Amino acid sequence: MAAHRAALQKLEQISRLQLPFSPTPVEALPRLGRALGLDVELLVKRDDAIPIGFGGNKIRKLFVVAAEALAAGADTLITTGGIQSNHARATASIAAKLGLGCVLVANGAPQPRPTANALLDRLLGADVRYVATREERAPAMAAIAEELRAGGRKPFVIPLGASTAHGAAAYALAVAELLGQMPAPDVIVIATSSGGTQAGLLAGRALHGLSTRVIGISADDPAGGLAAEIRRIHGDLAPLIGLEPGAFGQMPIEVDDTFVGGGYGVPTPASTEALDLAARSEALFLDPTYTAKAMAGLFAKARAGEFAGRRVVFWHTGGQVGLFA
Repeated sequence: MAAHRAALQKLEQISRLQLPFSPTPVEALPRLGRALGLDVELLVKRDDAIPIGFGGNKIRKLFVVAAEALAAGADTLITTGGIQSNHARATASIAAKLGLGCVLVANGAPQPRPTANALLDRLLGADVRYVATREERAPAMAAIAEELRAGGRKPFVIPLGASTAHGAAAYALAVAELLGQMPAPDVIVIATSSGGTQAGLLAGRALHGLSTRVIGISADDPAGGLAAEIRRIHGDLAPLIGLEPGAFGQMPIEVDDTFVGGGYGVPTPASTEALDLAARSEALFLDPTYTAKAMAGLFAKARAGEFAGRRVVFWHTGGQVGLFA
């Protein structure tokens, strides 16, 4: 379709940080497939191997979102997340790499002795402000931005997870990266939470005319709410690349919220099995909050025969720092 070709060209023209970045590896996982007894060609796309700030999908998003901030003249990045937020650590990493200030709004109480992502936030020099609840995060970011502006600074507020049109554009671009490494997979399985990564992959699939299923395994929120958030991001992304706001509106969105278990960050027997088996069979480290639950979803669907004879890519979104929380 001509409109999609033009959109792909516009997508390629979106500004990105001029920092070292190579295509992340695609690796086969034969021992994991055999350990599960699966009739599946199983591979992993290693965004956990991005060589800045301990990697992960948030770093890939920030290559585009931080370029947007620099174009706006920003000297400080403001974002939010939990005490152990991967996105907050990624934002602090990019800010340090670019010589920008960074303010993080974390919901929860400060740790007496910071660990994992909280430790890295401190090492990276981020100014961490604490609020009691998730609901207080957005107002706190807005107030901090006003405080900094009053002091002559130029802050740039990045929403939770960098799940914006520009953040999603990073993953629409990543589809072309994947296609340069292998034939189009039948299925991509990812962890999904704030929706931007899945929104980008779905948009990239549509722009490249693929039939690949993109299955998001929720780490926390209900499927309906996540699907609505993905549609909102699509509505913002489409005009950014020259399409009508509803251009992605008819696309099916697959979100599975049946692996959340006891809640956000609470391991389940299935996620613990996935974390252990991936490490023991392939030296592939997952994290307990996101990727272990996503891999548990892949295991369950594969064991049920849903992927029989298919080429399945597990898109590793990082987060292994959480193992040390």
